Amino acid sequence: MKTWHEKGASQVLEELQVDVKRGLSDEDVIKKREQYGENKFAEFKKEGLLTKILHQLTDVSQLILIFAVILSLGLAIRDGHGFIEPIVIGGIVIMNIILAITQEKSAEKAMEALANMSSPTCLVIRNGMQQQIMTVDVVPGDIIVLKAGNLIPSDARLISTNNLQIDESSLTGESEPAEKDASLVLEGKAPLGDQKNMVFSSCLVTGGKGLAVATSTGMSTQMGKISALLQQDKKTRTPLQNRLNRVGGTISFIAILSAVILLVVGIMQGEDLWSMLLLAVALAVAAVPETLNLIVTLTLTHGVKNMAEKHALIRKLQAVETLGSTSIICSDKTGTLTQNIMTIKRLWIYGEEPIKETDELSEEQNWFLEKLLIACNTTIERKDDGEIRILGDSTEAAITRLALDKGIDIDAFRKRYPKVAEIPFSSSRKMMTVVIKNPRGSGYLVITKGAFDRIPYIIKNNDQRLELQDVHNKMAADAMRIITLASKVVDELPGKSELEKLEADLSFDGLIGIIDPPRPEAIESIRNARRAGIRTIMITGDHAATAAAIARELGIIVAKEGVITGPELTELSDEELAESIEFYSVYARVSPEDKLRIVEAWQSREEVVAMTGDGVNDSPALRSADVGIAMGINGTDVAKGASDMILTDDNFATIMDAVTEGRNVFANIRRTIYFLIVCNISEIVIILGSQLMGWAMPVTPMMLILINVVGDGIPGLALAREKSDPRIMNRRPIGRNESFFGGGLIEVIIQQVIAFAAVTWVGYYIGFYVVVSDTIAPSYAVAQTMVFLILGFTSVLHVFTVKSRKSIFRMTFRDNPRLIINVVIVFAIFVTLTAVPIIGATLGFAPMSSNHWLIVIGLSLIPMAVAEYEKLWDNIKSRMAEKNRVNRPIKR
Repeated sequence: MKTWHEKGASQVLEELQVDVKRGLSDEDVIKKREQYGENKFAEFKKEGLLTKILHQLTDVSQLILIFAVILSLGLAIRDGHGFIEPIVIGGIVIMNIILAITQEKSAEKAMEALANMSSPTCLVIRNGMQQQIMTVDVVPGDIIVLKAGNLIPSDARLISTNNLQIDESSLTGESEPAEKDASLVLEGKAPLGDQKNMVFSSCLVTGGKGLAVATSTGMSTQMGKISALLQQDKKTRTPLQNRLNRVGGTISFIAILSAVILLVVGIMQGEDLWSMLLLAVALAVAAVPETLNLIVTLTLTHGVKNMAEKHALIRKLQAVETLGSTSIICSDKTGTLTQNIMTIKRLWIYGEEPIKETDELSEEQNWFLEKLLIACNTTIERKDDGEIRILGDSTEAAITRLALDKGIDIDAFRKRYPKVAEIPFSSSRKMMTVVIKNPRGSGYLVITKGAFDRIPYIIKNNDQRLELQDVHNKMAADAMRIITLASKVVDELPGKSELEKLEADLSFDGLIGIIDPPRPEAIESIRNARRAGIRTIMITGDHAATAAAIARELGIIVAKEGVITGPELTELSDEELAESIEFYSVYARVSPEDKLRIVEAWQSREEVVAMTGDGVNDSPALRSADVGIAMGINGTDVAKGASDMILTDDNFATIMDAVTEGRNVFANIRRTIYFLIVCNISEIVIILGSQLMGWAMPVTPMMLILINVVGDGIPGLALAREKSDPRIMNRRPIGRNESFFGGGLIEVIIQQVIAFAAVTWVGYYIGFYVVVSDTIAPSYAVAQTMVFLILGFTSVLHVFTVKSRKSIFRMTFRDNPRLIINVVIVFAIFVTLTAVPIIGATLGFAPMSSNHWLIVIGLSLIPMAVAEYEKLWDNIKSRMAEKNRVNRPIKR
């Protein structure tokens, strides 16, 4: 079945049963509204607050803490005291839920922005007369009147056009207004940017006028299809979320397994149920790293602050860490990889060699540039701060900009060469003509600029024809937009109605090549990205030749990587695209659905995809990508609403700065996980081991909370401030499914847990059974106090082990002063809690002698000494391996 752009205007009118002069009748409108509905987008279903809270409560670690709250509350009611424990644990649960909900973002803002893009009213022909109606009332078959400044109310087939130009950048991504022609009948599947006989909902009429018949309304329009794509909740969970879920699942499994073992052992030993429930509360508190969410959130927030200073605004916290895992960057061309400023790159005067815009101009070349400037209608706007803004057509702006660069005073120039007559540009003629008094003699100078194949200049001979074609083709091969200049002198001017007669028998002057040049910093950034294992992909609405030329200059296309167009892409199934996706580095003339398929194809290969964009057409892919990156200067509200990050400078180089920060954030979160896991697993092992050995509970739930929140939390917060390794961008991206515990970290964790547990059990044994002081007798209270301090001190000192693989003796205060300060604060808190009698007695701590304190300090240093030994041995092995690699003979 043919689509609307493949049919003639008369055929479309016949199918929609409407007369172009009379339009629809009121009865026709009622019938069509019943059939097609209102011309608006389906409402987006918002998730309620209660639903969001219930969703957070499905997390296993949260359920364990809730269970601990219930048990501790029951014990507090039974015993009539100890209500502080359920209050503190409950507060932690509430804090985690609030953090999670405030981080959640959805497509609601993007959907609202998309719905607001339509004009509230439009002009149509109904019942034989023009009427202004509400846009929501437009139905298929309505005859729409199009004028400059109108927003188009629906997708429509053009019936008549007069120099009609439409800004379709929000839909197609093309920065230039599209020239429309109702007389065209296109064949086959044409990309939206090539459908010159169609107009689309929410696009702006920038020039000319026309009539069109509405063909699609509401969700059936191209914008409606984008709305439907945005409503599909295809946003994948970020790598960080997946990793944290796996960590939470692992901890929960260990906690549940340990609880089962404890219950079995307790029942076998004849313990009562309430005692076992108390132990279960302690185990739950020990298992869950209560400060993990807070520390991760603050680490991400610190990354957000650093990125904001580098022109990257983060809308969704998880995007910070996901950037560190990015392996594919799908980038729009215009404004991101290029400067979005059309610039003259080459000038050629017939009979001379082509020159670059940076070359010095001869007198004749300068006159050539001045003739081009005469044929321009740009306006110069000067701001108070001295900045100059050029208003007008982008091609003429490029000519004006070069003239300014060459020192031409535009205001004085135009006074010197006032226009006598002008034939304006039209899309059908593809040229314009200006007439001035001849500055080099008598008569009038006629200057015409326009398309190479439209200007009627005189060809002297076949050699000239071949030379002109050769120069033109070389510029075109470099993806330049080519403007031709021709002129002649006439003695007299014809009447206004016959001015077009001047556009004949012109003398060929020369060509200029205009291009939107690549950003210099983008070239270096793409090279750095490749070094970091990140591949850059260009996705654009431009033509394939233009995109390929820019991609080669940027270094995106290397080796045998190729270019594929939107129509070619539609011929591939999802499976075929996923199999061949790695062979293409440039995607040209693509639709919003194509962009979405490209992102999902890369994701199916376990790649972490960042997608940049500025238009409405980019929004579905921005939302589906692992990191959606919108442009802050030229981006639409819809694109920004669908994104995870906004570039305030629209610069590709900023993305690489953000990736660097993202990798450092991942490294800091990994340190945090390592730090907390060792502490919490140690607590589980200590409690479980104590029960198996027949000992009483070594610490109370409240003591565990103090250790986890104060001893783990405060030093852990400082890990968010760790500086990045200078070599961080010389490594491959972090894999989507890569664990926090890769690189032998599991073995290190096991060693540290064993050391933590061993010294704690020794401390408990000494405090309970060994006489080390004449004034303080061994007791259960002394044992618990020693265990609390040993666990607290070893946790605090463990932060130095986690901080770096560098020895603690090589660390300096300048490395992370906040960490040193936090450690001192925590030591002071723990000493105050146990040494001050009033506070200690309230929390269940016993007084200790100086010998007890020395034993606590000595035992607390042992795990750090074990870690230092491991670091030393690892460094020795690394140096030996490097030495062997350097000295190994080269195989020939």
